Amino acid sequence: MKSRREFLQKLSAGALAPALVGFNSKSTTKNQINQLLTGDDFWDNVREQFPLTKDRVYMNNGTFGPSPTPVLDALKNSFDDTNTRGEYGHINPLRGELAEFVGIKESEISLTHNTTEGINIMVWGLPLKAGDEVIITYHEHAGNAIPWLNRAKLDGVVLIPFEPALTQSENLDLIKKLVTPRTKVIAVPHVTCTTGLVMPIKEISEFAKSKGIYTAIDGAHGAGTFDLNLKDLGADFYASSYHKWVLGPNGSGFLYVKEELLDQLQAYQVGAYSELSYDLHQKPLQLPGYVSTAHRYDYGSQSLPMIKGVLAATAFHNEIGREKIELRIRELNQYLFEGLNEMKNMLQIISPLEEESRICMVAFKPKNKDYQEAYREISQQGFRIRVVPEGGINAIRISTHIYNSKKEIDSILTAIQKVLG
Repeated sequence: MKSRREFLQKLSAGALAPALVGFNSKSTTKNQINQLLTGDDFWDNVREQFPLTKDRVYMNNGTFGPSPTPVLDALKNSFDDTNTRGEYGHINPLRGELAEFVGIKESEISLTHNTTEGINIMVWGLPLKAGDEVIITYHEHAGNAIPWLNRAKLDGVVLIPFEPALTQSENLDLIKKLVTPRTKVIAVPHVTCTTGLVMPIKEISEFAKSKGIYTAIDGAHGAGTFDLNLKDLGADFYASSYHKWVLGPNGSGFLYVKEELLDQLQAYQVGAYSELSYDLHQKPLQLPGYVSTAHRYDYGSQSLPMIKGVLAATAFHNEIGREKIELRIRELNQYLFEGLNEMKNMLQIISPLEEESRICMVAFKPKNKDYQEAYREISQQGFRIRVVPEGGINAIRISTHIYNSKKEIDSILTAIQKVLG
């Protein structure tokens, strides 16, 4: 098993030795040094930390992010330890580290199993009544669409969807125009699952706050892509998962609840550790109240091995450098976009041209072939990608992460040209 310390040593020294041949600290500029530490050799060694098969190129991180070896080791070690000692362990001492990863207080994080679970807590906990309006997009993932549709069905909440534009300023203007005196929530994705469009959440949150409107954000593609600081982002509530871009274990996620809004977001599914206290012998029987933190939403026993795996994933990001990871994700995204853009006669890119409105995914529609057929043929060339049937978009989506390379992007561009040409 490779420890995180060994991984760091490999990245910074031995494995990069070929790139450092001829290095002279007096004559090498800061930019040149940075290039040595973030160039292809560096990322090739990051790739070696992933047990992903090399028989197929994986480009579907938007669905699931395969974990690197340090995460798998942490999971196994914790499972072995808890089952050897017969102690399942408590996660509370570890919450602070998870909260710090996204720039919030320990009291503001609830640990969930996925983004959808966090969204359901937001959807049902917000104080809404029949006729209240919630702004969403036509590009919602099922995990955000269905919970809101269910609340509308059962409580008469009115959903106001809109078709996103391709720039941040346009999307902010669209939302402003949709707001009425009945608008209570803006519930949009940070990054759409369909085209990879990045919404201007900070500006949306500032506007919403000025109008007394809640912001409940689907952040499935936010944590692990951006060097994310939720306090700076300004949203009231933010649900995400650790098993996508953070590269943590399957079935792990979190919900951020702004501290001052804890008593406005009602907890409905509760259990041990949600309550202040309870006494079944008191008369009348009643629940005195909830703990003063977001822990009230993730009731009962938690899996210590899963949390150990998540911590290993966040450590993996921190050790590489979160800013460095975001820059690499953007670099690969732009490289892919430019390559697809050279095939305008064969396909239509439906992801934004504006770079700040993209980060990790690009979607396109074939011009002369059914998208499902094109998807199958590209996949048969040895690639794992995804179709986008949501909302009748009918496109193909490619999502890349730090384990991918420009060489792999070149190979899929060649395959696309072969299939569509």
